[in-house]
Amino acid sequence: MPDEDQHLLVMKGAPERILDRCTSILLNGEIVDMPADSEQRVKFEAAYLELGGMGERVLGFCHSFLDAKEYPKGYAFDNENVNFPLEGLTFVGLMAMIDPPRANVPEAVAKCKSAGIKVIMVTGDHPITAAAIAKNVGIISDGSNTVDDIAKDMGIPVEEVDPSKVNAAVVHGSKLKEMTAEDLDALLSNHEEIVFARTSPQQKLIIVEAFQRSGQIVAVTGDGVNDSPALKKADIGIAMGIAGSDVSKEAADMILLDDNFASIVTGVEEGRLIFDNLKKSIAYTLTSNIPEISPFLFFIVLSIPLPLGTVTILFIDLGTDLWPAISLAYEKAESDIMLRLPRDPQKDRLVNERLISVSYGQIGMIQASAGFFVYFVIMAENGFRPSTLLGIRKNWDDLTNESVEDSYGQQWSYIDRKILEYTCHSAFFVSIVIVQWADVIICKTRKLSVFTQGMNNWVLNTGIMFETALAAFMCYTPGLDKALRVYPLRFWWWLPALPFSLIIWLYDEGRRWLLRKYPGGWVEQETYY
Repeated sequence: MPDEDQHLLVMKGAPERILDRCTSILLNGEIVDMPADSEQRVKFEAAYLELGGMGERVLGFCHSFLDAKEYPKGYAFDNENVNFPLEGLTFVGLMAMIDPPRANVPEAVAKCKSAGIKVIMVTGDHPITAAAIAKNVGIISDGSNTVDDIAKDMGIPVEEVDPSKVNAAVVHGSKLKEMTAEDLDALLSNHEEIVFARTSPQQKLIIVEAFQRSGQIVAVTGDGVNDSPALKKADIGIAMGIAGSDVSKEAADMILLDDNFASIVTGVEEGRLIFDNLKKSIAYTLTSNIPEISPFLFFIVLSIPLPLGTVTILFIDLGTDLWPAISLAYEKAESDIMLRLPRDPQKDRLVNERLISVSYGQIGMIQASAGFFVYFVIMAENGFRPSTLLGIRKNWDDLTNESVEDSYGQQWSYIDRKILEYTCHSAFFVSIVIVQWADVIICKTRKLSVFTQGMNNWVLNTGIMFETALAAFMCYTPGLDKALRVYPLRFWWWLPALPFSLIIWLYDEGRRWLLRKYPGGWVEQETYY
């Protein structure tokens, strides 16, 4: 027992570090010498491996009774310039604590893997403990083995195992310190499942930089002051809202309020959903540009009466298209949203060539065809066949010409011609509304069938009804023919655009079926936006 005047020095920390500072051990109340090759050290290793292998965090404890003459009462101990012994201590024992991961973490890790997100564990724990925890939460899969596992199973030294033959790796901080940048890059590229153990904050920063060198987008979580450099360097620094320090929160881009890893995965899913829905809304909005622009091109190039007026274009852009375009923001996530690989930030932009190709070159062309078909149907029904319309614009728009002949020799006055032209404007406008029904439905999904996604977005469903009602209101409200030059249509003039709406839906259903049937094929490369 120590004297009352003696100071007791106690120390706790990583068990192997603590043991290295000890030359004796406390057994049954007595201090016993413990040489480097003693049986107690072997028992220590066995106990440490057993506790760490269960995923428990293990701490080692030691103490020393300081000499009362050398360290009397009132002695000024200095932690900065250490003036007390740190070696030759007495090992007291081990204490194991379990800090179980939250129940939803394994599912969150599995979601990350299915979404092509590599989850890397960087910890100060012993490699044995770190590996056990990683296996428990799924960072290291059940079928994956590290070099230590293979060496143990085959009964050979770890050095004889080829690291390139294993999918998982557990890297000690001391080994990481010896690696060159090329060695670390090779490690990260050759292993899908990696755990870094006994790492320092500086090494965490080195790991982040290594991933960024390979073109990866890196998110880092941390809660301590020492994590701040890595949080700052990462593309997305995520600090803990509850356990995190103020410094880490300042350095981070995002603060996780509930300190739950699963919330990050939920955030990734929400981010993908927002990106998806923005793409869908843009694709829907861009498509109607073709049937809006092409009438003016035909008007100039073919010299035909103007098929669609500027006022009716404003009806589309500021009226009928608004609600359906906004409604796509309320579309629920597609069932495969967390099964896709992360997008390439250099190539897969919000608006890319494939989106332009589908919206303008494919769906937009079908929509324009619908509008011109309705235009030519109404003109032909009133006596002007398509061949007669070619080159007629000069005479058609001549205020002084009251005798323009149709295909049957009937003469049309200027006012009658303009009433027919404005009626065609209304019909072209209505045809765009009808084909936009199909457009907004096909824009609900990027790859899945509409039958899989369902029609449960009632904001969208209501938007379809709203744009149809608005088109009917514009056409049939008395007085608008004088104010806005929108004329009423006969009922059957609404019908010619319906087959084109069906064609758009069937065409895109077929395109998406090919996307699912032949992933990575030509159709995906050229049309998957």
